[in-house]
Amino acid sequence: MEHPGFFDRAGPFSLRVVADAVGAELGAIGDPELPINDVRPLDDAGEGDLSFVDNPKYLPALAGTRASACIVAPKFVRKVPGGTASLVMPEPYRGFAKAIALFYPESRRPRAAGPARSGAPTDAIHPSAILEQDVIVEPGAIVGPEAQIGRGTTIAAGAVVGYRVHIGRDCYVGPNASVTHALIGNRVVLHAGVAIGQDGFGFAMGREGHMKVPQIGRVVVQDDVEIGANSTVDRGALRDTIIGEGTKIDNLVQIGHNVIVGRHCIIVSQTGISGSSELGDFVALGGQVGVVGHLKIGAGAQIAGSSNVRGDVPAGARWGGTPAKPVRLWFRELTLLRQLAERRDTKIEEEEGGDGA
Repeated sequence: MEHPGFFDRAGPFSLRVVADAVGAELGAIGDPELPINDVRPLDDAGEGDLSFVDNPKYLPALAGTRASACIVAPKFVRKVPGGTASLVMPEPYRGFAKAIALFYPESRRPRAAGPARSGAPTDAIHPSAILEQDVIVEPGAIVGPEAQIGRGTTIAAGAVVGYRVHIGRDCYVGPNASVTHALIGNRVVLHAGVAIGQDGFGFAMGREGHMKVPQIGRVVVQDDVEIGANSTVDRGALRDTIIGEGTKIDNLVQIGHNVIVGRHCIIVSQTGISGSSELGDFVALGGQVGVVGHLKIGAGAQIAGSSNVRGDVPAGARWGGTPAKPVRLWFRELTLLRQLAERRDTKIEEEEGGDGA
């Protein structure tokens, strides 16, 4: 059965209504009464969907989109394909934020364990939740409406399993962990204090202030993943944040929205991965690695601890440093710097010795 999603969608709305709501002008080509049903990324949009483009990096995706309408800046209007209507405005990202709020009006106040019931006692397990046999829910834990938990799973004291969350079999959700807006596979271990499914850090910045971009995606954690204490995985903005099967994540790791982590990756403590980056299978990130957004690290690549990754990394590469680069080049730079420093020290010592003679 297809998952119903975590946010109820409003609409459909006519293209004219959407344009008025976001503050855009309708392009020369486009039926004002065209029904718009949903908001989707460029490469995932189809008939009845609205998307946007604000970065020239995504112009190839714009050329191939099947979206019925797209919010664009004036400079990109001519790049919009013939079958897609244009909504033109100077700040498309801010417009798209307003569009998401139009279609998903409850997204700014997401449900966790469900709405409070006035005058009724608080139940640890909501009546609409479905628990298979041998599920353990410890004292102080909460299982929200329409949640589903598989056989042999333990929900430890103080943990929260949110509205419509699905958790597979033989999992462990540690004390005070929070799991919302997420689908969790089998044999997954979430240690104490893990936070899964909260808002991604999305704001459309502008002169009028920073507008919150509603985050209506999910987190998908596949089988046999382990996530260390106090690590966080933000839900996607439109698409899913994905943690691939068998991946092991240490304590105090931050994974941003729309990130895709491949299978059997290793991510060591205090690493931060910015939004929309992709890690291939068997990638290893050392401690305190920083990965900027919208880049790709190829399968099997290894990044040394305390490195700052600012560009795409080829598959199988070994990189390190700030900014990160191939290890051989990094070591060569360090050797040259050390030699320069040693020469400088020797020169200073000789000069000081000469002055005192």
